[in-house]
Amino acid sequence: MLKSLLKSSPTAGVVAAGTQRSRDGSPVVLGAALLGFFLISLDALIVTVALPDIGRSLGGGMSGLQWVVDGYTLMFAALMLSAGALSDRIGARRAFGGGLVLFALASAACGFAPGLGMLVAARLVQGAAAAVMMPASLALVRQGFPDQAKRARAIAVWTVGGAVAVAAGPVLGGALTATVGWRWIFFVNLPAGLLALALLARVPASPRLPARLDVVGQVTAVAAMGALTYGVIEGGDEGFGRPLVMASLLVAAAAAVAFLTVQARGSHPMLPLPLFRSRVVAVSLVVGFMLNAAYYGGVFIFSLYLQQERGQSALQAGLMFIPMTALVAVVNLASARLAARFGPRVPMVAGQLIGTAGLGALLTVGPHTHVWTVAVLMVPVGLGGALTVPALTAMLLDAVPAERAGTASAVLNTGRQVGGAIAVAVFGALLAGADTFLAGMRWSMLIAAAGLVLTAAATLALPRGGHQIIDA
Repeated sequence: MLKSLLKSSPTAGVVAAGTQRSRDGSPVVLGAALLGFFLISLDALIVTVALPDIGRSLGGGMSGLQWVVDGYTLMFAALMLSAGALSDRIGARRAFGGGLVLFALASAACGFAPGLGMLVAARLVQGAAAAVMMPASLALVRQGFPDQAKRARAIAVWTVGGAVAVAAGPVLGGALTATVGWRWIFFVNLPAGLLALALLARVPASPRLPARLDVVGQVTAVAAMGALTYGVIEGGDEGFGRPLVMASLLVAAAAAVAFLTVQARGSHPMLPLPLFRSRVVAVSLVVGFMLNAAYYGGVFIFSLYLQQERGQSALQAGLMFIPMTALVAVVNLASARLAARFGPRVPMVAGQLIGTAGLGALLTVGPHTHVWTVAVLMVPVGLGGALTVPALTAMLLDAVPAERAGTASAVLNTGRQVGGAIAVAVFGALLAGADTFLAGMRWSMLIAAAGLVLTAAATLALPRGGHQIIDA
């Protein structure tokens, strides 16, 4: 997936012109890009295990804790589609460096936050910085490795950074919270950020080319996603009949209509709607959405369950996620082999059904279920996603013209991030509105399982070979 994204994305084309000035196979470039990707992925999950401690320290109910998670994910998802064009305009190195500095400053602001409102505001800035860093880090790898074979190996190493961060996030978050306090889950970003900046200082400047930004589309996208998230979170906390909640949901609907109108009529849309003429693209986006909803929503729910309902410490809760994440890299490789032999539908359907089975098993979790039993029952949720995503991405890229591969990948990643954000909002609303925590947890798992069953059926109904869309 990433190799195709780099070869075909607009930013990749821009940085290709500058590769003569970059040392072939530069470990400095890879080190900076890998550290950036590690930080981006880490901060999506490291905070979840610390939520109970953050709540006790800064106050605020369920809705406030939901915003600590969703503030980051929301801005990351909303700005990702425009970030590639920004990287083209100012150069990948400058975009990555600026995003990294902003990310570090926002991390420091999170760590020093005197109240929940300031923490959420800093998390929003963190997410915006992460959105800028993501495509720029890929472009830097392309710039530093003009040789295709060496670039492929570099991309593999780059992906390890994200996989390690996802696996380490809950464990590291729990360890830091239990030993030196929750504020250090943000302070830990500072030395890594400084090291990445030191490496970036040795990277040659990236070329800059004109690239149009879809400002109206970006504003309406942020408005739609932000208003929807606010409406769901606050509605679950205080009731959907409140005037402010109803107004927020109406704003979300109006902004979504405005966004789609701009994308349909604009000359340079950030989301080309002709992509969705392909059934493969449409199904891939929905599958990605549901996979992240199940995974990130599950981590959010069970972080609270283990600590608030079972009395586990932050460190103990973090350790419970190790079985779920430990085999992800191995299963990723197995997915690629299965897709090569049987086609992408086989690992995709199998992965979604495995995830569904895990969610179904989690419905049996009660107030006295042994915590290590809970940890084992979470394993299929992680493995199902790891089995599905590589095949999903490969099928998506096969279904679009080469020049649209970068855009299609960005759309998929945006859809996945939105899935995680909406799941935290919806599942938190269910927890807040249910008579007991366990009732809200079971409804959340049931909804996630039903969603994966539907997406598995949609995947099974796809043609064996993807059909290339008409690039209008």
